Amino acid sequence: MAESTNPFGDLTRMLEQFKVPGVDMSALLEMRKKDIEAIVEANKSAYDSMQQLARKQSEMLSRAMQDIQAAAKAGVGNPGKQGEVARDACLKALDDIRDIAEIARKSQSDAMASVTQRANEHIEEIKQMLQRK
Repeated sequence: MAESTNPFGDLTRMLEQFKVPGVDMSALLEMRKKDIEAIVEANKSAYDSMQQLARKQSEMLSRAMQDIQAAAKAGVGNPGKQGEVARDACLKALDDIRDIAEIARKSQSDAMASVTQRANEHIEEIKQMLQRK
């Protein structure tokens, strides 16, 4: 039953038919499986970050609309207050831009860490395969 849910099960059986001296086809397939898992993890990280960015942008839009309403109310009969509201809105926008940049940086860092870790593991697996000969 577990074999039917494993997308690598049929491929493993097929590759094992092709015996190549000195090449462990099961180990080779296991390496490819780990490569795919690393890519899936990197994509999951990117997807989570995109959701986080969307939430942040939604918050920014909502806050901007509230600020516009506040500016409109404050501006009636008080031009000095308009400058203060505009300055505060600019400062909030800069904070939001920093937050978005940090989310993007973390997303890229997490995705690269996953792929880099797998690449290092891959190199070690190849070294081990070559030493078995």
